Amino acid sequence: MGRIFETRKASMFARWNKMAKAFTRVSKEITIAVKTSGPNPESNPALRRAMQNARAVNMPKDKVEAAIKRASGADAATYETVIYEGYAPHGVPLLIETATDNIVRTVGNVRAYFNKFNGNLASNGSVNFMFTRMGVFRLAPEGLPPLDELELELIDHGLQELGEGTGEKGEKQIVLRCNFGDFGQLQTALEAKGLHPVSSESEYIPTTTVSLDEEKAKEVLELVDRFEQDDDVQRVFHNLV
Repeated sequence: MGRIFETRKASMFARWNKMAKAFTRVSKEITIAVKTSGPNPESNPALRRAMQNARAVNMPKDKVEAAIKRASGADAATYETVIYEGYAPHGVPLLIETATDNIVRTVGNVRAYFNKFNGNLASNGSVNFMFTRMGVFRLAPEGLPPLDELELELIDHGLQELGEGTGEKGEKQIVLRCNFGDFGQLQTALEAKGLHPVSSESEYIPTTTVSLDEEKAKEVLELVDRFEQDDDVQRVFHNLV
């Protein structure tokens, strides 16, 4: 077991704004999951993952239930997941994951943010190859079996990496990663062991990293932060450490 590499997180906007944004992101995850495979979490692994992520951001149960009900309705919004690629200042590669019901609006905003913060919107495929898409499960360390044993037990279910990481508040977490194609298999194995992740989602992990001085890093994170405040943006991935 080692320490899982994690990129630097932007944390420039107020806590209540972050919470509202997190609720919006999870609500879209729920909508996409329900529209894809139905409103029953028993038969919908993606919905179970979205509900785990809702608990991770302290989204109230009644809001989760309301999101599932809305997504089940005939007039529910339909979101398309689109990944935009580009470069922040100082050549830092970015992947911007969006869930949008209006691509024209979204791409216009993405282009405007790049222009305002001295970045560049790139063509498809020009940045993506610098990242590997993986399934990522985060668990609280309390109550887990010995990590060496857990690692051995889960290797046959797709586990690629197991190590220590930190949550949004700096709390210790155990992070498990697998190839994206093994996401469902590893999720099923964790559920069979009675282990309930704090969160579970796909992430784009950079294959190489870059370090900048504080002033340059601030310029990059200002752009990341602006993307993260946009309601159409789900997550932003980069390789800045």
